[in-house]
Amino acid sequence: MTEEQHRVIEPRIEAEQPDQLYELEHAGSQRDLAIGAAGSGTPASESEDMFKVVEICAGAGGQTLGLERAGFRHSLAVELDEHAAKTLRHNLIKVLKYDEKEADDTVKVGDVADPALWDPEEYRGVDLLAGGVPCPPFSIAGKQLGATDERDLFAWAVELCGRIQPKALLLENVKGLSSSRFAAYRQRVLDQLKEYGYIAEWNLLQADHYGVSQLRPRFVLVALKPEYAEYFEWPEKHAEKPPSVGELLRDLMAKGDWPEDRLEEWVRQANKIAPTIVGGSKRHGGADLGPTRAKAAWEAMGVDAKGVADGPPGPNNPRVKGAKHPMLTVDMVARIQGWYGEEFADWEFLGRKTSQYRQIGNAFPPPVAKALGVAIRKALRKEGERRVLVEKTDGALDPVYKVLLDSSRPLTAEQIVERLADTKEPMEQPEVERHLNHLGHDFELILTQRSNGDIAYELGEFKAFLGQENHQRHSLFSKYKSKIS
Repeated sequence: MTEEQHRVIEPRIEAEQPDQLYELEHAGSQRDLAIGAAGSGTPASESEDMFKVVEICAGAGGQTLGLERAGFRHSLAVELDEHAAKTLRHNLIKVLKYDEKEADDTVKVGDVADPALWDPEEYRGVDLLAGGVPCPPFSIAGKQLGATDERDLFAWAVELCGRIQPKALLLENVKGLSSSRFAAYRQRVLDQLKEYGYIAEWNLLQADHYGVSQLRPRFVLVALKPEYAEYFEWPEKHAEKPPSVGELLRDLMAKGDWPEDRLEEWVRQANKIAPTIVGGSKRHGGADLGPTRAKAAWEAMGVDAKGVADGPPGPNNPRVKGAKHPMLTVDMVARIQGWYGEEFADWEFLGRKTSQYRQIGNAFPPPVAKALGVAIRKALRKEGERRVLVEKTDGALDPVYKVLLDSSRPLTAEQIVERLADTKEPMEQPEVERHLNHLGHDFELILTQRSNGDIAYELGEFKAFLGQENHQRHSLFSKYKSKIS
């Protein structure tokens, strides 16, 4: 990033550029270069020298594995779903070489916002706070309820960051959070992080740029204390493109009863990377590979996306008589999600098939998590060239939000238009009204009727759950807990 580029406020959606080779450039000891080597865990004697991470909404361990391979060690991992937590604990021992007591102490099962489950004060000053907080509040596949969705923990995670003051924060979510619908929400997050003493930046990352054979955009927030932010650079894209679905799954498909010519025909047909794997939620049915458009893309690659099979092509796959194509197995979906190659392939998923599929589909791909973890670790070590941080002060993600925030009195839509007229982002009244509609979803808008009948707007409280004891999230969470994933 050059000195002219801004560190804060604007989400960065990269234009297509020639791929560059991603290199792990550690200027440390031989032990540092060996961190995350294939199949190796981290002996307890060495873990004390590693960076510590607290991970919230850890799931089955996609981000966990990636961060561990980047040189972090988990002080805590909190997960609501018991099946995912069992998978995580199992692999901390099996793959990452935690002893049983360490794994038991590290993984906490329950509502991450429940003060009875863990005490954030015990982790004050940890190197990294990370998490993949629930996506449904922002997903275009849902209602995009944002701050009023009982599953929304993004704003709470920012408050948690202010409370425990880690050196760095990493939060990831779906692309929907980058939309104009949530511009004011994002602005509020950045403003709060600035108040807590962080330099924050959003970026839209594509999983296939980091070796994952899947079209999976993730909207990522990274925030660091200024002394470390000076050294942070987003990870560079891999030089090589990931293998197609056919090449990636050739050996797993070959375990079935297809003759060689049929296998090769399928490999040629499945010549693209996968659509986004959708984990779904407990509220909506069993395992399938996504909505209608995704199913059509799978169909074109010779895959039945209406479910997940128990085994490779054979007597029981296709499952439905007359179906043209086989379904994928859980192992195949895991490979597409990034559990593949020397560093990531050994992870085992526990539970029944549908549970395993959800654990995989809701995960952050380990290779992407590793790439981000390496970038953050280098910043914490102050490696590389120190950069000048330029803070942008003359713009806002949602100008209407900014106008109302800065106003000492209620404003009509016409007055908002007037105030924006002299800025770099003027708006006509219909656009202002659209922004006000979006704002009303995530913030209290106090309406006052003027004597001439015009409605004036004043910005009220942020509706999101921030830890308030009287917030509606508590009753809604208790009501729907069994269906939240």
